[in-house]
Amino acid sequence: MKKIKIPYELQKLNEIFSQNGFEAYLVGGAVRDVLLGKEASDWDVTTNAKPDQVMKIFNKVIPTGIDHGTVTVHFMKKEIEVTTFRTESDYSDGRHPDKVEYTGKIEEDLGRRDFTMNAIAASLFDGKIVDPYGGQADIEKKIIRTVGNPLDRFMEDGLRPIRAIRFASKLNFSIEKYTYLEIFEKEIHKKIQSVSVERFRDEFMKIMSSPIPSVGLKLLEQTGLMALLLPEVMDCRGCIQKDDRGYHQFDVMDHNIYACDGAPIEKPFIRLAAFLHDVGKPAAKIQRTIDGLVINNFYNHEFYSSEITKKLMTRMKFSNAEISYVTHLIQNHMFHYESNWTDSAVRRFIIKIGKENLNDLIDLRLADMYGKYNQPVRLHDSQACKLLIELKDRVSALLEQDNALSLKDLKINGNDLILLGVKGRQIGIILNDLFQTVIDDPKMNTKEKLLEISKNLIEKIK
Repeated sequence: MKKIKIPYELQKLNEIFSQNGFEAYLVGGAVRDVLLGKEASDWDVTTNAKPDQVMKIFNKVIPTGIDHGTVTVHFMKKEIEVTTFRTESDYSDGRHPDKVEYTGKIEEDLGRRDFTMNAIAASLFDGKIVDPYGGQADIEKKIIRTVGNPLDRFMEDGLRPIRAIRFASKLNFSIEKYTYLEIFEKEIHKKIQSVSVERFRDEFMKIMSSPIPSVGLKLLEQTGLMALLLPEVMDCRGCIQKDDRGYHQFDVMDHNIYACDGAPIEKPFIRLAAFLHDVGKPAAKIQRTIDGLVINNFYNHEFYSSEITKKLMTRMKFSNAEISYVTHLIQNHMFHYESNWTDSAVRRFIIKIGKENLNDLIDLRLADMYGKYNQPVRLHDSQACKLLIELKDRVSALLEQDNALSLKDLKINGNDLILLGVKGRQIGIILNDLFQTVIDDPKMNTKEKLLEISKNLIEKIK
């Protein structure tokens, strides 16, 4: 019988369970990850001890989900979720069981879980694996399969089909044939529509955080869930970009999907921006014939894309800050830097974009380039990439200098102008004029020079 190594903290946790006559097992994703050769980050434990018994034998326990047999044990500086062996039945809200019954067998507890790879337990006593549904074999075959009938599992919780897709994207697994086919059923689609938008949003962002998000995005489209849950993007499918100039080989949908793969894995919101950066192209598309050549233009598509993105993210209940960040990147992703930009032009670009967003915007541009060919961008092989590197270097150099990049960086402020007799709206007008002066010539940002300029501006106003 196969065993896994149980972390020291869980071994000590088990000693307390064992001393009080209880069994305890590591379950779920932690066991799956260990079997995949990965380090388990979250520990979920199941036991035949009931919640009140767990609360008696440990010093610090929080009843986080007491109605469903779950408590959180604070032990050796860890927060460990502990759930009593249980069976479940009826899911009238499409998520939570109407009836929970405690059981004395780990095998019965595993039977309520979603996929076989998540229905494996390991004894905290000796690490022995309990695998009644063939989860280890499915992991070896890289298959995602429901525990039992897929229709039953999906009808219990409409999020599970999306979770299957997310795991396929995260692990680069395939979805088992009958599990996959069940996702297409109208009954399942109806159940999926009952899932709260927040739960779908969170699962969708986990797809964005997977190694190859295009795997999950393509599965969402193939199963009809993209049209069901993200209808705003569907006009991108079949929107042809390639024309007689030969700039693009993919339609807008595939370009956006592949662009996600080109964005940094540790920056899921840049990946989201990549997925949506050209979503406005179908609305902006103009096709013309010039000198016998078919030309596709998408003037101002970044603004169409930004508006669609704002509506989509608002509907999905992203925070205002997240919406503002993603739409800002999309609005500005079409900048065209040239080597002949003056330093003042670069400073104005920094101010427009925000120095905190510059690297992210460049990452988005690189992702856009990746999406054109669905392959990594060779930074030194194209003029466009060389220019991006040059811009990045110039930005870094200017940021190291004492440049005024906001009104607060000016060497004078409103109080100084008040002392000169300036009142009301004129204060803001003069400060903005001073700021423009300093952007063009940073050497002017001294108190003496700015006061002198201010006096001249006051005279003009009079």
